[in-house]
Amino acid sequence: MSLGCHGRTEDQASDASDRLAAHLHEVVRERDPYGAPVGHAYVQAYVTQQLTGYGVVTAHEFGHLGRTHQNLVLDLPGRTDRGLVLVGAHYDAVPGSPGADDNGSALAVLLELARAFSTTPARRPIRLIAFDLEESDRAGSRAYAEDLRRRGESLTLMISLEMLGYRDPRPGSQRYPTGLRYFYPGTGDFIGLIGNVRALPHLWRLAGEVRKAVPCEFLPVPFKGRIVPDTRRSDHASFWDLSYPAIMVTDTTNMRNPHYHSPSDRIETLDLDFLAAVCRGLTSGLAAL
Repeated sequence: MSLGCHGRTEDQASDASDRLAAHLHEVVRERDPYGAPVGHAYVQAYVTQQLTGYGVVTAHEFGHLGRTHQNLVLDLPGRTDRGLVLVGAHYDAVPGSPGADDNGSALAVLLELARAFSTTPARRPIRLIAFDLEESDRAGSRAYAEDLRRRGESLTLMISLEMLGYRDPRPGSQRYPTGLRYFYPGTGDFIGLIGNVRALPHLWRLAGEVRKAVPCEFLPVPFKGRIVPDTRRSDHASFWDLSYPAIMVTDTTNMRNPHYHSPSDRIETLDLDFLAAVCRGLTSGLAAL
């Protein structure tokens, strides 16, 4: 039985790290849909092929700037029907960047979550989505969240995976929006969870599970994050805006990673042991929700 990145032995953990690295080598490339359409199409096809190994992948189509784009959706049953959990990661990147951390690291973890929960179902059903056009004002997740609301589909929790693989163990390496530095560590060696008030019970529980694998800090934010705009910078904000409970999981992006949105955002800048630990923590956390 495969447990994905939730390996229970040293060999299983090593295998999971190897799979994460293999995914990264496929998806880390320029993939802006307008400036690098070949790379974008390659990554879209790779993600589709990988997810298809675990179930039926559907394309959620939406329009943007006169073109049709696709979010890639895989539903995995839970051991019960008790409340859907949606986990998303975007597969586009900004022009000129290969996007190893942003958002190749999260995309690799999304694929490992598919592997884990296809063989060992979580308690709740899980919907995995690779979103397109996060870098274009979250066009893909906004379209999906709006369609979800129109269909009247209930959602227990949305989790957005946004940059998971950069760690800096030097004191003073972690920065924050104004005021938060007094309450959180100054060293960038943790993963952060940021959730709205409706997600608070899940935020607390998920942080407790993730912390068993990797240092973890969490931040609840009111008013859809508008008083701290930096907390809105991923696909979870599309769900916050429609009052769904949602959490972003992040290495804090440009508050830590100097390669953010630049040509130097490459695999060699990532800490793959840290990424594997984040993956293990998320697998355990999702299983426990």
